[in-house]
Amino acid sequence: MTTRAQGTLWQALGVDLPAPDPNLAHLADVVPSVLSAMGADGFEPRIPLRADIAGACVLLIDGLGAELLDTFAADAPVLAGLRGQTLQVGFPSTTAAGLAAIGTGCRSGEHGFVGYSFRIPDAGVVNALRWRPHPWGEDLRGTVVPEVVQPMPTTFERAAAAGVAVSVISGAEFAGSGLTRAVLRGGNYIGVHALGDLAANVRDTLSHRGFCYGYHSELDMMGHLHGPGSPQWRMQLRQIDRLVESVVEALPPGGLLAVVADHGMVTVTDDESVDIDSTPALMDGVQAIGGEARARHLYIERGAEHDVLTAWRAELGDRAWVLPRDEAVAAGWFGERISDAVRPRIGEVIAAARGSAALLRRSVEPLESSLIGHHGSLTFAEQAVPLLLAYG
Repeated sequence: MTTRAQGTLWQALGVDLPAPDPNLAHLADVVPSVLSAMGADGFEPRIPLRADIAGACVLLIDGLGAELLDTFAADAPVLAGLRGQTLQVGFPSTTAAGLAAIGTGCRSGEHGFVGYSFRIPDAGVVNALRWRPHPWGEDLRGTVVPEVVQPMPTTFERAAAAGVAVSVISGAEFAGSGLTRAVLRGGNYIGVHALGDLAANVRDTLSHRGFCYGYHSELDMMGHLHGPGSPQWRMQLRQIDRLVESVVEALPPGGLLAVVADHGMVTVTDDESVDIDSTPALMDGVQAIGGEARARHLYIERGAEHDVLTAWRAELGDRAWVLPRDEAVAAGWFGERISDAVRPRIGEVIAAARGSAALLRRSVEPLESSLIGHHGSLTFAEQAVPLLLAYG
């Protein structure tokens, strides 16, 4: 599937209830497939790739949704020329979950990064990107140990153990972060500062027939601040196209560049959005709130689940899918398997925004609530990401 016209990522269950398509490849399938193509032991070829790959990079462009790339293909001719398969990213469609899918080869029900923020027993609601209490607080790496929060061996650890030279090439500011330690550990971390830095290190890894994961964050930033498809966003997309072109031009024989994304993005509107903090009916019975503006976890006071579910459905109407945890799990939102450690991190009630709605918290999350572009939910624009392949 390469365009929206060829199908939908989500099948309808019941009354307009979305569920993942089990026949469509997932972001979590990319790294295992690339490592399998390189001949690394212990990895499955979940996505068909050429065999005998000698050196590969999985480059993740934060926020590069398939729908956005198709719409603005003229700004990214190199990326558009590589356009092929479409992947789904699963729920929630957010960076913490996407990077965890890359780093573990698993869906969120197994890797446990079920939101931008989520509740960890005995620690409260934790911001997964900042590794601090949400919405504010001190660094938690000393008490909420990242390697305990996500204890499975990462794809990078497994590859290194199989004899592959592994590098993680990402922002210097993310070296040693809680998220990096939890889901991206196992490779040689190369901290970079700009596009040229990223491109040079990717090219160097490929020339030495190694494997690297590369990450670029700024397209997502432009989408949040100015809106996806804004002039600022499009100018950033053009710079990324040049980045990819510079890597493709230098691909050695047997080299592979696989470009992916962690989610797409939508522009939200004030008339469809709701401020949870100023709506008493949405706070009654709610002990804590996690997630983000397009995907909320509600942690409920004992005995109040039915009342909270009823109130949220009544208040939001068709602006969101509002489900109890068991129904969201049964619909496959978090994948086929939910570990015992992960289940308590999922809210007893989940609200996933539809259309252009946002479930804001203007008092508790003033910065996030001011953003124009958001993601996290189950719409095609948020869920569908491209898999772009270039071979040397």
